[in-house]
Amino acid sequence: MTENRATRDHAERVTVYYDGDCPLCRAEIGHYQRCRGADDVAFVDVSRPDADPGPDLPREAAMARFHVREADGRLVSGAAGFATLWSVLPGWRPLARIARLPGVRALLELAYRGFLPVRPHLARMVGRLGRARE
Repeated sequence: MTENRATRDHAERVTVYYDGDCPLCRAEIGHYQRCRGADDVAFVDVSRPDADPGPDLPREAAMARFHVREADGRLVSGAAGFATLWSVLPGWRPLARIARLPGVRALLELAYRGFLPVRPHLARMVGRLGRARE
C-alpha cells in the first residue's frame, strides 16, 4: 500500500484508490499528491498485489473506476469520488463547491462515464509519451 504520511489518523482521512498500472492514472494521482492538503489523503495503488481496498471494493472494480473512501468510511466513485477528493485539497475546493450545485454532479458523472471507454487509449498514449521522454 502506498500512501502519504499524514499527521491525522488514517481513519480520519479520505482514501483514494487508483490503478497504478495506468500511466494516465499515475500522472493524475501524482498531480493530486503534490497538491497542498494531500498529506490528509491516503493514496492506495490497487494494482499492487498487496493492496487491500476492503471487502466492499473488489480489486477489479477499484482498477476499473475511480473510488474514494470518505473519512466516515462511505465508499463513493466516479464524479462523487473526484468531488470528495477535491473537497479536501484547498486548491480544488472551488471545483468541489461547483460539483455540489444541483445537476452538476450528474453532468460530471455523465462526462466521467463517457471518458471510461477512452481511458485505455489515452493511457497508452501517455505511456508512449513517457517512454519517448526517457
